Amino acid sequence: MSRENGRPGAETGAGEQLALIREAVRETKAERAKPRTWRGAELAAGLPVARVLVDKGLVHLDRYFDYAVPAAMDAEAQPGVRVRVRFGAGEKGGRREGGKLVDGFIVERVAESDYRGVLAPLAQVLSSERVLTPELLALCRTVADRYAGTLADVVQLAVPPRRARAEAKPSPAPTPPNAPPDPGSWERYAAGAGFLTALARGDAPRAVWTALPGATWPQELARAVAAALASGRGALVVVPDGRAAARVDAALGELIGAGRHVLLTADAGPEERYRRWLAVSRGAVRAVIGTRAAMFAPVADLGLVALWDDGDGSHSDPHAPQPHAREVLIQRSVSERAGFLLGGLSCTVEAAQLVETGWARPLAADREQVRAAAPMVRTVGDGDEARDAAARAARLPTMAWQVVREGLRRGPVLVQVPRRGYAPRLACERCREPARCRSCAGPLESRDAGELACAWCGRPEPDWHCTECGGTRLRARIVGARRTAEELGRAFPAVPVRTSGRDHVLTSVPDAPALVVSTPGAEPVAEGDGYAAALLLDGWALLGRPDLRAGEEALRRWLGAAALVRGHGEGGTVAVIAEPTLRPVQALVRWDPVGHAVRELSERAELGFPPVSRMASVAGRAEDVVELLKSAELPQGAEVLGPVPLPVPDPGRPRRPGDPPPGEEWERALVRVRPGQGAALAAALKAARAARLVKRAGEPVRVRIDPPDLG
Repeated sequence: MSRENGRPGAETGAGEQLALIREAVRETKAERAKPRTWRGAELAAGLPVARVLVDKGLVHLDRYFDYAVPAAMDAEAQPGVRVRVRFGAGEKGGRREGGKLVDGFIVERVAESDYRGVLAPLAQVLSSERVLTPELLALCRTVADRYAGTLADVVQLAVPPRRARAEAKPSPAPTPPNAPPDPGSWERYAAGAGFLTALARGDAPRAVWTALPGATWPQELARAVAAALASGRGALVVVPDGRAAARVDAALGELIGAGRHVLLTADAGPEERYRRWLAVSRGAVRAVIGTRAAMFAPVADLGLVALWDDGDGSHSDPHAPQPHAREVLIQRSVSERAGFLLGGLSCTVEAAQLVETGWARPLAADREQVRAAAPMVRTVGDGDEARDAAARAARLPTMAWQVVREGLRRGPVLVQVPRRGYAPRLACERCREPARCRSCAGPLESRDAGELACAWCGRPEPDWHCTECGGTRLRARIVGARRTAEELGRAFPAVPVRTSGRDHVLTSVPDAPALVVSTPGAEPVAEGDGYAAALLLDGWALLGRPDLRAGEEALRRWLGAAALVRGHGEGGTVAVIAEPTLRPVQALVRWDPVGHAVRELSERAELGFPPVSRMASVAGRAEDVVELLKSAELPQGAEVLGPVPLPVPDPGRPRRPGDPPPGEEWERALVRVRPGQGAALAAALKAARAARLVKRAGEPVRVRIDPPDLG
């Protein structure tokens, strides 16, 4: 065939046509990939799609949503800023209509969207301040995954509400690093000076610190912060309450001067607190002291995270997904390669586990230093019982009166009374040992017909007897702080009586004879050398609390009060009214919180209880709890305890976030898995909750991972 007849030319023309068709298809796909908005709005030339985290904490909506970026908002609509978008809009006739205006954060800008419909544009850029940094976003995602929560809920905890006037004001200029501090009272600890040196050198040491009794721990925390700042890095300290934060704030200000750190507590007010938070976010300040919410503070180049008294319940956030400050700071220490300091007068089983696994090193003083700093602790012994036949059963035995009288001759005396409002749980009438289930070791409670049953697994316990003394009778009774103050006032009419509790917390008391009646955690500091003596009442009530931490919590509260008393050499005496043979009482007498925590951890390992295992609490209506657990793909070997009825909240107290709706009876089940399965457990429960919400099946169910109170 010749070329003249046109066959080769025809083949060439067909190839060109095919190439043109392919090019047209590519152009069509590229055109479809571009974001579209109604009314032909002009879009940003580069990266016209914004991925937005919408402020909707629903578990089935835990993802990003794409919005178009108008050209007019191109400069301000940057990752990390707050925006307002229309959410829930529908597509009709090529337009997006309806939807409510909701707040959100731009997570990233991209060139294309996976959504092939019409994109709604951003409605408004609320502020050009980049408050949700990539590091903070990654931390929030990790926390949400660990606690089976949503990213939007965690971001609400991490980023405070906007205050426009605070954003309009500039933050101060950063200050140069301070000089490394001298060890000071850290020299009382074997590895104390070395820990500060490592921080000042830029290293990331990890330590579990058992502080000596006395009032020096705020100064010691301040020196650790100053050492981290001296290396050119930042520091973050989280404490249980505003009183503790004020003490550390004053100590750090005295050590390194003003302007180098901020105090983040609720007492500052919303606008001032946000102004301080912005100073941290902008890098103007590199040290933060604060309460629970400060665990997310965006400190740049973090060199140290420190947590004081991790056993305090205030470190667990009551809002979904209820993260614990200890776990958040551990995650920050790992991801940001920062030093870690977990300190307290007591020691939790979680702290003991960090040391046992080798993740952190112990930081404690030798026994000679402990004996010199701690007061003498007295209990009701056989000699007291011989002189006073009712010594073990009496609320104020003769020994207690003697300690109070002798202490009042030398100064103020502290009287600690268990907080009012404890659930009246059951204990042996003879020895005060908590009544527990023989099957799962859960606390026993009395049901409607007077029958005993386990509050965890629900099994009846018809023939209960005490495993310690063989007693068969139970008791449940608590006397509050106000009644105690009245009784002591009548017994010592010439001595002033002061009270410190939830309604009115004293910061300090004069160094003069007085009776100070306080609930746990509200003890004021005595000026001068401290209290001359302390009286720890109703120990059985603390030990009889219906959860795994009863002994640990009782010891923590006793140590917190006893540490305010003068040392043994100065005549300081503490009387604890509890069964002297019990392990927490003996740990207090020896001042050995670490030994108590290690033994508790060993027992938890044998029984398969947290923190050795991982556990989740699932609460809601009985049928909803059962259905969720049936639909969840739980890890292999997961054990379900319950469900059992939850106690009805006291109608006289304020409503709390974890309470069931008024008028509803809820039940709770516990799901226990082996170590290493915690992430799978959280993911399974989260997926099951999301599926139920999509199907609109039943009522919502509340899930809490690793609840601190397993009562």
